[in-house]
Amino acid sequence: MKTLRQVKVGETVTVVKLHGEGAVKRRIMDMGITRGVEIYVRKVAPLGDPVEITVRGYELSIRKADAGQIEVA
Repeated sequence: MKTLRQVKVGETVTVVKLHGEGAVKRRIMDMGITRGVEIYVRKVAPLGDPVEITVRGYELSIRKADAGQIEVA
């Protein structure tokens, strides 16, 4: 299983599944990250947190912990 946290800068991946439950999963889905959507990893902060991504045509910064909940291919 590969998560968004393991993706390198400049790669484009597709969301396979969202892990987690309750409010965390709902928040990720509200940001437009759902199964089948493509995510481009723009930048990763020097200490690895946060991760800046492009999803559905807009830029988004997410925490490393949340990125670990997103399974990608």
